[in-house]
Amino acid sequence: MALIVHKYGGTSMGSTERIKNVAKRVAKWHDAGHQIVVVPSAMSGETNRIIGLAKEIMAQPDPRELDMIASTGEQVSVGLLSMALQAIGKQAVSYAGWQVPIKTDSAYTKARIESIDDAKVKADLDAGKIVVITGFQGVDEKGNITTLGRGGSDTSAVAIAAALKAQECLIYTDVDGVYTTDPRVVSDARRLNTVTFEEMLEMASLGSKVLQIRSVEFAGNYRMPTRVLSSLTDPLMPLEEEANSGTLISFEEDTNMEQATITGIAFSRDEAKITVLGVPDKPGIAYQILGPVADANIEVDMIIQNQSVEGKTDFTFTVPRGEYTKAMAVLEGSVKAHIGAASIVGDTKVSKVSVVGVGMRSHVGIASQMFRTLSEEGINILMISTSEIKISVLIDEKYMELAVRSLHKAFGLESA
Repeated sequence: MALIVHKYGGTSMGSTERIKNVAKRVAKWHDAGHQIVVVPSAMSGETNRIIGLAKEIMAQPDPRELDMIASTGEQVSVGLLSMALQAIGKQAVSYAGWQVPIKTDSAYTKARIESIDDAKVKADLDAGKIVVITGFQGVDEKGNITTLGRGGSDTSAVAIAAALKAQECLIYTDVDGVYTTDPRVVSDARRLNTVTFEEMLEMASLGSKVLQIRSVEFAGNYRMPTRVLSSLTDPLMPLEEEANSGTLISFEEDTNMEQATITGIAFSRDEAKITVLGVPDKPGIAYQILGPVADANIEVDMIIQNQSVEGKTDFTFTVPRGEYTKAMAVLEGSVKAHIGAASIVGDTKVSKVSVVGVGMRSHVGIASQMFRTLSEEGINILMISTSEIKISVLIDEKYMELAVRSLHKAFGLESA
């Protein structure tokens, strides 16, 4: 049969009872003749608890030591899940990332996977064992434990699936697929049976929390079929029914693309806007502003440079809200005086809303419909960015949910 990778999130692993249900589900797939690798997250809330303890000791914990302790949550999960599988008669073996090993760079708390040694895992699979591997973590060339950043277990699972040349990677979570938007904001949001890799990449980057963006990048780079489905269903439901549930991330554009202009409405509350005022309008100014920000490992998203007036311009960009204080410190500390900026101002009460769809390539008027809809609701647009399959706007955060509901309706994305 096939080699399948299962990934289970923190909610799925949230109690010993749920871990036992995961074991039953995994065993069902193994009983059908599949080779199974499982990548679980830490139990829900455990990583936050551990990081909270670190911050009680040290306001800004050392990144290496933070990774050392943050990695322990997943180690507990793999051990418990292996025991649960053994308790129902399955041969199972657990590994931490460093034991596989999953090799990463040394960017503590935000490490990137460089290679995965599949020899040990394949030997266990060939011996009929179920292999359980920690998500979220790896080891650098000096033997230090590293973590991949929040949500990194998704990335681990897809990377492991790609390394093992699995048939499919199944991401089990507490939702039953990818929706046209967050059902908690729009009650009649519709679950998508399939979504293209490009659309999923845009939606993940724009704030959709269903999949971590780096996992989608891995899926696309290695053309790894990836399915998002629920772990809260009956673990003993028929395998064929489960295997076709949820949302499949596909690598072929829908043949009905002409009809499905917009796939979904994505949004992010995690935004902050920074404006560097009165900077000289000359070559290299963007690098002088953003270079130090990048060196501080801060991601920049939307960027606008205003029209030059008397040789001066204003430069505006967005960063994750959690990085706002750090970014402002970098700019005030080493950039402002160096470039001769008049001042630096910021706003943390902003949100980003985006329309996404591969059908936009063959349709005109999407932007005007989006802007008209927002205008009719009295919502002012602060910034705009576009790609071939998405249009994003930055707005005041108090209007975010209104914007999402209005755009969802305007583009006809309600449940059928």
